Amino acid sequence: MPRLSMERVAPMLFVLSVVVLLAVLCYRRRRRRLGHVMAGLFVLLFLGLGCGPLANLMVYGLQGTFQVEPAVAWAPRNAIVVLGAGTVRPNDEALQPLFFASGRLLRASQLYQSCKRAGKECRLFVSGGDSQGHGEAEASVYARSLHELGIPDADVVVDARSMSTWQNAQFIRPLLERYAAQHVLLVTSGVHMRRSLLYFGHFGIVPQPVAGDWMATVTVPFPVAWNISMADVALHEYLGIARYYVYNLAGWNAPRAAPLAT
Repeated sequence: MPRLSMERVAPMLFVLSVVVLLAVLCYRRRRRRLGHVMAGLFVLLFLGLGCGPLANLMVYGLQGTFQVEPAVAWAPRNAIVVLGAGTVRPNDEALQPLFFASGRLLRASQLYQSCKRAGKECRLFVSGGDSQGHGEAEASVYARSLHELGIPDADVVVDARSMSTWQNAQFIRPLLERYAAQHVLLVTSGVHMRRSLLYFGHFGIVPQPVAGDWMATVTVPFPVAWNISMADVALHEYLGIARYYVYNLAGWNAPRAAPLAT
């Protein structure tokens, strides 16, 4: 699959804008009935998203099937893969993990400590390049945070090349093979998990999913920007899933890899 840029337009706002433009065009061409349909569709979408019901369905469809505290059967050698979620430079100081990454890092640290308490070998594989052009790879920034959380540097493997979820899976595969991981866990946001598992499965990796954070909408009698933002994030994930299948049909994806030996 071609490189998926982290920089994108807001897909949900684009959809709403297109519906409005279609309604205006219909009215200008005196096709009032169709214009009424487009205007009604916009109102239904705007209220359904902004007031919560439709946005909630979209979010639940992505993260609703994953367990909050999945039981982990630790193997002698385990790999915890943590996907990047961006960085930020507050007040022109050192780069910090973006807010979506904090839950992932905390969850990965908890899993690592649980693995160690079980007396098993465990390494953290942190994946994320400098897709935002901040001058340093996400994975390197996250590795420092994990160090502050008490994870030894020797147990952190950094993939600083990945610029997308697709490349996360592609570039992590050889690192897991080199480590000869017997059990793989994947830590990312709950809303991002379905797409991540799809991409990782394409490269022969079938990890145990562990969500680091969860999204929630609010049900209110009037539209709020928060719900539309959540729907926008969800739509981005659905588009990424759809794109995978379209690219497969077109033959644009890399060949499917054999299952990772564990």
